[in-house]
Amino acid sequence: MPERPATILVISQVYVPDPASVGQHMHDAAAELARRGHRVRVLAAANGYDDPSQKYAARETLDGVEVRRLPFSSFGKKSIKIRLLGQCLFLAQAFLIGLFTPNLRAILVSTSPPMASAAAVAISRLRRAPITFWAMDLNPDQMIAMGMITERSLPARVFDFLNRRLLKHAAAVVALDRFMLERLNRKHEVTAKTEVFPPWPHEDAIEPIPHDANTFRDEHALQGKFVVMYSGNHSPANPIQTVIEAARQLRDEPDIVFMFIGGGLQKKEVEAAIADGATNIRSLPYQPMDRLRYSLSAADLHVVTVGDEVVGIVHPCKIYGAMAVSRPVLTFGPERCHLADLVSQHDCGRHVAHGKTDEAVAAIRALRDAGEAERAKMGERARHAITTELGKPALCGHFADVVERTFLAPGPVAASAEGTR
Repeated sequence: MPERPATILVISQVYVPDPASVGQHMHDAAAELARRGHRVRVLAAANGYDDPSQKYAARETLDGVEVRRLPFSSFGKKSIKIRLLGQCLFLAQAFLIGLFTPNLRAILVSTSPPMASAAAVAISRLRRAPITFWAMDLNPDQMIAMGMITERSLPARVFDFLNRRLLKHAAAVVALDRFMLERLNRKHEVTAKTEVFPPWPHEDAIEPIPHDANTFRDEHALQGKFVVMYSGNHSPANPIQTVIEAARQLRDEPDIVFMFIGGGLQKKEVEAAIADGATNIRSLPYQPMDRLRYSLSAADLHVVTVGDEVVGIVHPCKIYGAMAVSRPVLTFGPERCHLADLVSQHDCGRHVAHGKTDEAVAAIRALRDAGEAERAKMGERARHAITTELGKPALCGHFADVVERTFLAPGPVAASAEGTR
């Protein structure tokens, strides 16, 4: 009787076709591992992350990856209690399935849901399968920074206990930037088993589209306009107040249009500004993946923000999509953050501190007045970074290497896993 193939188990509440970035990146990584000949099984929620009314197939195979979606695992983001209920039900089911997964070889887990570490560590200990932890964001750090809970609250202490267990037990850790590694090390020293590299843009769905060939600009009457675009999750971790204030100050310059695409809690601030008469602000929902190249390319300048208190906690990856379509970027945040690092390193835009509305207005005007040729040079430098060091082929392949090293060879990563058992 032939031996059953070894299985890499991926635990991720969010997964494609859900538009959330975590699920998109998890799929890329899972598909690459499947392409390399591994059997990959993903456990995900059956309902949408932002829109729980969206229901996905219970079982399907996507790009060689077996996807099993669990019921009663996502009830939306209306409140912390609702989110926690969905996470707990998801993780209880994931634990049971993981416990009885035949020939389990390795586990891949991220931070969606934040408590996924509990199920991953329990399965790992019982099945002796190494864990790769992909730190996409950090909690309870994010909830504390957003004022949702206090540092000494019971939820914060429980989350941090689970984090420390995971960081101690994981065979490999992937952090998205140097600031995130600093924060992880405050919980448990993981430098020796951590790789630091950012998430990749979805290059198979993103390419630069010239303005004169861009149907999105035609559909939304953007031809002849200088389009300043924020595209993605409108999260409290990514403040947009300074951008909205800049739009208000520029309302008498009709050639400048601010376009906010996506969803999230802060989208209400955009809608409020429009209701107050900001005719130079437009709002659209998330765009389908097959339209992403057109919507992102419709911008002349992309805006990406990170909150002062969440540097190293979240890593806005929307900047890579902007760079991939050869557009300059205006970033907002503290001087020490990965956004400022990228803009400085690749000379592809400007960086402004939150609250500096006059500086933001000056930067927008300067980039508009620089002309299309100068902006194209910035965009070319940005895209060059993506097509070389920051692109999907290099980074996704590197990520799969990290996962494989936890079980294919007795290298440094695998050795660290043995040391925690």
